[in-house]
Amino acid sequence: MTSATERWKQWEGQLVDGKFRLRRWLASSGRSAVFLSEAPGTNATQTVIKLIPDDQEANSQISLWADAAKLSHPHLIRLFAHGRCAIDGAPLRYVVMEYAEENLGEIIPVRALSLDEALQMLRPTAEALAFLHHSGFVHSRLKPANVLAVGDKLKLSSDGLRRPAQVPRAALSTPYDAPEIGTAGYSPASDIWSLGTTLISVLTQTEPKNGQTTNDLNAALQRVPERLRRIVQDCLQNNPAERPTAEAIVQELSGQPVHRPAANEHVSAPTPERHLARQVIIPIVVVAALLIGVLIAVRSVNHRSAAPVSQTQPQSAPPDKSATSAPAPPTARSGVVSGNVLNRVMPDVSAGAEHTITGHIKINVEVNVDAAGKVSGTRLRTSGPSRYFSSRALAAARQWKFAPAQVNGNPVPSEWLLRFQFSRPGVQASSIELKP
Repeated sequence: MTSATERWKQWEGQLVDGKFRLRRWLASSGRSAVFLSEAPGTNATQTVIKLIPDDQEANSQISLWADAAKLSHPHLIRLFAHGRCAIDGAPLRYVVMEYAEENLGEIIPVRALSLDEALQMLRPTAEALAFLHHSGFVHSRLKPANVLAVGDKLKLSSDGLRRPAQVPRAALSTPYDAPEIGTAGYSPASDIWSLGTTLISVLTQTEPKNGQTTNDLNAALQRVPERLRRIVQDCLQNNPAERPTAEAIVQELSGQPVHRPAANEHVSAPTPERHLARQVIIPIVVVAALLIGVLIAVRSVNHRSAAPVSQTQPQSAPPDKSATSAPAPPTARSGVVSGNVLNRVMPDVSAGAEHTITGHIKINVEVNVDAAGKVSGTRLRTSGPSRYFSSRALAAARQWKFAPAQVNGNPVPSEWLLRFQFSRPGVQASSIELKP
């Protein structure tokens, strides 16, 4: 952990602007930190607060936060408050916003989205972009990590909104950015490029890289399902004027005829449509499959049957520390039979530690399993904000037992991802076989 992060973490418990308690550190970079918090006077049970240094660069950000807080759309993260504060003598600016439980960036290391899941993601994303563009904003930071789940809704982050034509600092650029933003600045068309690279990322499990060429993009496009390939290809046109508007993408997904601009045709700003004012509710089962279930139970990209899924303990009873589950029927694929979990051991957490939990703490552990089904090695993939809970998860993972995977009838070593979620009601655990 870097010294900058250590400094941020030391601020846990501080009160910001006399109103917002920094409950738990969640993430940080060299310039910002995000904490779990609470927002008095809002109907949100949990919020997050983002802190940035109060310097010249922050001035323009504050005015954008003020404008973004006035926006209201069912697929945009809400901003509740913003202002100026000081902690340990450091002058800071802050913004308070909705807390999101999951993001699409967490799925990419596990597997690609199916076509149906990508379509469920694409429409609300395009609707939110169309709303922003009509309101005079660009998202500017569209990528999988900024496509979020809040309860049963999919939402885009809104703390990084920009006005069109703003040119980003080089340090802020990402591989998802359109090639023209370094000179022309952000635009609705640059958001559409980012939407195209995001779709490639979630559909092919391949994130873009700096310096990628047209050939690289064309190769990735061939792996995109045909139903979405033309939309992605249109999003990635080198000429921004040839890219579709967000509204046109919504129309295409609705089966409406779409006018595609020629290279020399002026593209006007999108106009509001009735569907932009209508709240689009994603059924909770879809969001679970898209943003939560795929992280804990689905291995369809490898055509495997899932290992036993999330073992949610009843909230009225403490979690079983050593529950044994019956193995699911193995599935053969080209001589390979997936393994199964025979015995899962839940982390042993003290009552005092459980009392400190606000929301959920998620720890991911990768384990190596030998041909006899015993854990031979463990390592943290996601450590979370607490060393205590990480150590408890590792200790539990070492005690799991498995029915070994088989290749051509012979038991072989395997690799698994174990996901532990700590909350006050108890601990949940789930597993995904990564190899063979």
